[in-house]
Amino acid sequence: MSDLPEEADVVIIGGGVMGASAAFHLAEAGAGPVVLVEADQLGNGSTTKSAGGFRLQFSDETNIRLAERSIEAFEKFAVRPGAEIGMKQVGYLFLLDRPEDLADFEANVALQRSLGLDCQLLTAEEAAVLSPLAGVEGVLGATFSGRDGHCDPASVVNGYAVAARALGAVISTGNPVLGIDHDGGVISAVRTTKGTIKTTTVINAAGAWAPQVSAMVGIDMPVIPVQRPIWFTEPFPNRPANVPMTIDFSTGFYFHAEGPGILFGMADPDQPAGFDAPMRPDWLEVVGEVVARRAPTLLDVGIAGGWAGPYETTPDHNALVGESKSVSRFLYATGFSGHGFQLGPAIGEILRDLVTGSTPMVDVTPFAVERFAHGLLRPEKNIV
Repeated sequence: MSDLPEEADVVIIGGGVMGASAAFHLAEAGAGPVVLVEADQLGNGSTTKSAGGFRLQFSDETNIRLAERSIEAFEKFAVRPGAEIGMKQVGYLFLLDRPEDLADFEANVALQRSLGLDCQLLTAEEAAVLSPLAGVEGVLGATFSGRDGHCDPASVVNGYAVAARALGAVISTGNPVLGIDHDGGVISAVRTTKGTIKTTTVINAAGAWAPQVSAMVGIDMPVIPVQRPIWFTEPFPNRPANVPMTIDFSTGFYFHAEGPGILFGMADPDQPAGFDAPMRPDWLEVVGEVVARRAPTLLDVGIAGGWAGPYETTPDHNALVGESKSVSRFLYATGFSGHGFQLGPAIGEILRDLVTGSTPMVDVTPFAVERFAHGLLRPEKNIV
């Protein structure tokens, strides 16, 4: 027997952090019957393939405000919605070895501090004290925010999902969407492998798969999947107690503590787009060359495992959030280009407000998909 109701006020497509957060916030607000449908298992797309980081250090003011709201939610997650998420506010440390990057980050810090945030510019020597595992040869400067850190993405998704169910939301996994019925710009139903749900409101939170969902209503969503690798080490002897998320900005190499070891990653800038695009077989050797310079003691520890998952990237590396201008009550939140997990709590609130007609706490109209048609790109410079 299908677990789906015949009708819902809102159908959310996608069970990552965006979909789960939206389901919780809508159910909490009493927005009527809410159904979330996920093709696989909750969080099995990009969310649980991420490094779990969260930070205030962005170049776009809207992203900064969304990040601050999300970090507030992470800090209170044990109470609302009520789950432990392994939160570690060990800070983000960006190492900068190019003059142009240092200039950009100086401007970023000025913006962040103007918004009341305690983000700092540091010397290479100060950075080495904060992150003892880091090599700082050639580093011209660094930035740091102690409120940043990382947590467990799976626990965040499950925490939202459990609370949403308790508030009456229906969550259906292993249930791919087959189509969205619409006529004259009005949605009437969502068809899935487990049945059809009558609805007039759909939220596309399908992440890297969002273009396929949007195509069901004739909307082009400029999101492409790009695979990103992550590895983790065997137990690290004599590891410092606090290891900030340390990022070599010019290469994108990063690391932070994970269990008894270290989690690290670095993307191939020439990685072809696509879910099935092959990854460079010798890429770990290239990463090893950067490790020798930026985290040399990691070379003394074996690699225990790793994985890869898709970044959902857009042309300006910034999110797509809003409501369609051509299809009534078709909302979307995708294309976060690597900073989606950390903005999930705030975006769930934004989607709730857009559905219910409330004024969102942050204006996301600049993130509408129509910006590309009008040449209004909104680049986020601080991406990894």
